[in-house]
Amino acid sequence: MSWGPCFLYYHCQECGRKFKYAADMIPVFGDRFGLCPFCGGEGAFEKDGARTPDDMDYLEVEDE
Repeated sequence: MSWGPCFLYYHCQECGRKFKYAADMIPVFGDRFGLCPFCGGEGAFEKDGARTPDDMDYLEVEDE
């Protein structure tokens, strides 16, 4: 059984917004992985794993 994608959850240290990246997107984003999609600020890592109960509070960052 699969739990689905693994996410890394962040909040922005600049604007305070919450966002998440799927772990399998690390090669796609490279050095941009973990940066805020809103302001480009450094994201502060919070947690990782399959979808958490508060998952909907975080915007999923997708490749453009």
